[in-house]
Amino acid sequence: MENNLLQLAEQITNGKRLSHSDNLSFFETCELTQLCKGADLIRRHFMGDRIDLCSIINAKSGRCGENCKFCAQSIFNKTNCQEYDFLEPEEIFRQAKALADGGVHRFSIVTSGKALSGKDFEKAIKAFKIINSNLNIKTCASMGFISKEQIYALKEAGVSGIHHNIETSRANFKNICTSHTYEMKIETLKNVKAAGLRICSGGIIGIGETFSDRIEMALALSEAGADSIPINALIPIPGTAFENLNPLSENEILRTIAMFRYINPAADVRLAAGRKLMSGKGESVFCSGASATITGNMLTSSGTTISEDKEMFKKLGRNI
Repeated sequence: MENNLLQLAEQITNGKRLSHSDNLSFFETCELTQLCKGADLIRRHFMGDRIDLCSIINAKSGRCGENCKFCAQSIFNKTNCQEYDFLEPEEIFRQAKALADGGVHRFSIVTSGKALSGKDFEKAIKAFKIINSNLNIKTCASMGFISKEQIYALKEAGVSGIHHNIETSRANFKNICTSHTYEMKIETLKNVKAAGLRICSGGIIGIGETFSDRIEMALALSEAGADSIPINALIPIPGTAFENLNPLSENEILRTIAMFRYINPAADVRLAAGRKLMSGKGESVFCSGASATITGNMLTSSGTTISEDKEMFKKLGRNI
């Protein structure tokens, strides 16, 4: 199997793509070291040694009417999440400038709620226009189930990509959320692709899913044409429905990231929440297929500082 994993990695660099027609169950039990070695070979071939750094701003927080079981911002969960209305565009610009000056490549405005609309959406458009006119940083939006018209308005404002996680597999989705559907998420991704914008979509692992669910999620994102795939390892938050779940082991996270690289060879596989579950700020995952990360603070879970990340990637010989 060890040689087979490296042979498969070589085949993928030569154009082979994995699909539902392949038996992919081996990913769950194959030898981890060789799996990660093969994933890193694929990463180097398609992504080189560059690392894509993204930071986000939580521009509207809390009071979300959706019932996602993992989320601190849902009104159905009883957490100490901060609650505030949409920030002023000038404050968003100030934070974007600090991140751009710090060497971050992408900046995403993230908002709570099913979909951003009305005056809040107008403020978001204003913020994006100011940022894109004055800073050397790519911008993304994470604003829920926005309409086709809103997607094109964001594109007109200079936004390069839309973030919209599918969260898990189609079969498992009903176990984490019932206030909207998996199909609604796929439809949103289709609208983003049709508008010619970059798709950023991933999900959460460690929410009670099987490894087969993770494989199905990776395949769905491949079929959707995801350009960036953020993988969040659940950090159980007190007051949420998942507060008593055990965090994943480092090896389980590595296995998942490596599998996503095999199935999505040319996408940015992005380590997001959960890095503090790993040793060395998740250093090993960047030798196991990951080519990108979220840096700085992440919504309701603290992340790592930009300077710490830049130091780590310099040690790994990566281009930032």
